[in-house]
Amino acid sequence: MKPLFSLDSVVSDLAAPVNPADVKIRAGEKEGVWQEGERAVKVLVVPRTATLAQCLEQIRQSLASAQLPALAVVDEAGRATGIVLPHQLLEAFTNLAQNQSVLLSTLMDTMSEAITIVDSNNIVQYWNRAAETIYEIDRAQVLGTSLSEHFASESIRLLDALRQGTSVQRVYHIPRPDSHVLINAAPIRQGEKIIGAISIEQDITELVRLNEELAHTTAHLHNLQQEMSRFQAADDPFYAIKGHSASIQAAISSAKKVAQTDATVLIYGESGVGKELFAQAIHQASRRREKPFVAINCGAIPAALFESELFGYQGGAFTGAKKTGKPGKLELAHGGTLFLDEIGELPLELQVKLLRALQERQFYRVGGTEPITVNTRVIAATNRQLEQMVADGRFREDLYYRLNVFSLEIPPLRARREDLPELVQIFIQEYSVAHEQAVPRIPSEVMQALFDYSWPGNIRQLRNVIERLSILQENGVISPEHLPSAIRFQPEPLAPASFASPGGEYSAPAALHPAPTAPFTLHHPAGQTEKDRIIAALERTYGNKKAAAELLGISRGTLYNKMKKYGLDRESFRWN
Repeated sequence: MKPLFSLDSVVSDLAAPVNPADVKIRAGEKEGVWQEGERAVKVLVVPRTATLAQCLEQIRQSLASAQLPALAVVDEAGRATGIVLPHQLLEAFTNLAQNQSVLLSTLMDTMSEAITIVDSNNIVQYWNRAAETIYEIDRAQVLGTSLSEHFASESIRLLDALRQGTSVQRVYHIPRPDSHVLINAAPIRQGEKIIGAISIEQDITELVRLNEELAHTTAHLHNLQQEMSRFQAADDPFYAIKGHSASIQAAISSAKKVAQTDATVLIYGESGVGKELFAQAIHQASRRREKPFVAINCGAIPAALFESELFGYQGGAFTGAKKTGKPGKLELAHGGTLFLDEIGELPLELQVKLLRALQERQFYRVGGTEPITVNTRVIAATNRQLEQMVADGRFREDLYYRLNVFSLEIPPLRARREDLPELVQIFIQEYSVAHEQAVPRIPSEVMQALFDYSWPGNIRQLRNVIERLSILQENGVISPEHLPSAIRFQPEPLAPASFASPGGEYSAPAALHPAPTAPFTLHHPAGQTEKDRIIAALERTYGNKKAAAELLGISRGTLYNKMKKYGLDRESFRWN
């Protein structure tokens, strides 16, 4: 028996085959008899095109005159309080089904998304008004027909739900060459059995077109901006910080204000958001711009060497020290700015010495006996929660308050996705010039995937990904398969929104559903051989075989085999 989704389904979909000789119907009569073995069963005559609703009404009328048991409704004491006749019960079930059917039809026709429901044989049962508008196919042409008659089988995502029982959420899809949609699709189950499937599709065709126009316009504007940058960069130290979202502009505005003072600044932000870029801009916009900007990474220097790096050492202070001694970073930054990156990594014993130097503006070199007085502004940065570290006893509270005179929070890239088109165009232009090639085109599905990704490495990671795409592009086009697998295969797509939403919070379109990754083949632009590609990747990664292999999309073992094949000595690509 076929699954039924509406009271408008015809009764022939429900009927089981029978031998015509077993059913006795007199000409013109509406009743007859079906001889089921030794048992004679009364039948009502209905045309095979009658709907379920019409059949139920006919049965209800017959039950009204039949002598069938009625239902006696009793209270807790067993006393009768009401009577329900058989035809009344059937009428209640019929009304319930009809009301639900009308509600479903009204709901679907009210929705702006295209809704399609098919049965287990891929026959269309529902096709709402939005589907008629988006695909320009009348409901009458679709209902009762196979969906494969109207769309290519490989483009029907409902088939995955129908055949494999899989669901998809907000997946970018192209059911027709001129249509772009975000699709939700799921199987319809009755117990463990799949009886159909439903898809809800949001039309983003116009959105994709606008995005392509935006990309071309952004590229043109970027060319103009490059011509102006030489003049603007000299006037605005914050010019190098790109983005027009409200969050990044608020951070720039605050940084410009504090730059005019000598206040200590504590910059918060995840790794890769550009904390040092902000620190440099604050220095360049301050009165100390003519003096040194000295940066030190508190997490990159062993604790045993950090004190001498920060404060310097006196000649002969320890074995191997220069006889003349060496000034520390704090001393070198006299009159200018000292940038303490990853301040949360500073050991507790050194935090005490740093605090004293900041408070007294004096310190001693390692092994020295004479105090050195400095006038140095301090800007610190961290990706840690210093408040929690203070509570846990891993960071001194007095140093925290000494540094946190003015806090500046840099938003992560995922919080300002509307800046992605601008950043992507800037980086793709930059690497196209570096690689001496034309600026490649970025299709909408690639941009869609970039929007969907959460960018845990922020701007630094985006820059690296764009460099990869610039290298792997073919014939001036970047394809989805050029994206790193982490971006192509994303477990939790984000809710959709427009590609550009100035002034507001941005929420990205859904993830691109990619084809499985093909076996490795080295693709290369015209005129560039496979050997040239390998050499370029090794030079780009400074001889790092693992990074070069990732850049080329191959394993390190495959890279070694290719190098051996082309006579590329491993030692020839070892940088110090």
